[in-house]
Amino acid sequence: MARNVIITGSSHGIGAAAAIAFAKNGYNVGVNYHSDEAGAQATADKVRELGMKAEVYKADVGCCAECEAMMEKFISDFGSVEVLVNNAGGALKMPKGGFADMPMSYWDSQINLNLSAAAYCSRIAVRDMLAKKCEGRIINISSVHSIVTYVKRKTLPYCAAKAGLNMFTKSLACELAKDKINVNAIAPGFIMTKLSYRYSEEEMEGFRRKISVGRLGTVDDITPLILFLADVEKTRFITGQTFTVDGGQSIDGVLDVMVGKEI
Repeated sequence: MARNVIITGSSHGIGAAAAIAFAKNGYNVGVNYHSDEAGAQATADKVRELGMKAEVYKADVGCCAECEAMMEKFISDFGSVEVLVNNAGGALKMPKGGFADMPMSYWDSQINLNLSAAAYCSRIAVRDMLAKKCEGRIINISSVHSIVTYVKRKTLPYCAAKAGLNMFTKSLACELAKDKINVNAIAPGFIMTKLSYRYSEEEMEGFRRKISVGRLGTVDDITPLILFLADVEKTRFITGQTFTVDGGQSIDGVLDVMVGKEI
């Protein structure tokens, strides 16, 4: 019987690639988007072309009520949720200036999107998994910036939220281990997606120089691990972990950006 997965932020990038990879491996897929409806529909169409069921859900995952409505609709549509991938996140539209100038509304929006959203969606998923005695899997997409910060982009709330997501992963895994529900996280480094092109070529070359393997990441560097962590048979002894997939970015000494130097 096909398993069911819902992936937040799956209209493009890692989320869309994961949706297609899951479909290739026999999963029905719930595709979430906030503003990119065309991208979400394109992802769903690719899932259906692979012979699997797909439904599209619009929701701002930074809003608890919208998350809960989406998750409940997904469960109604598919019958159950076996896998939840909390992928949506980002640090876009950063205000000018440093922390002292930062509007607290920006802080709140970043914490909601990059940390609270995972809790909002996971709570409903966990209720369903417990009720149906499902060996569920929750996979949180964190960031290398939960480990190292990036001063130039002033991503202070993003870094704090992703670090919190790592501990949320560990804490929730501890609580649910007895119920055979495993919770893990992946912390990607710089992954090339359509959003990457907001950076200049000079900036991207700067990112590349900080990566030990000498190249920027792709979605294909992340999706195999997502699929692995969703596999019940292979991961019964793996929970509460954050796996860093960054080409060595976080191990190659002290990054210049950590001390505020320009790339």
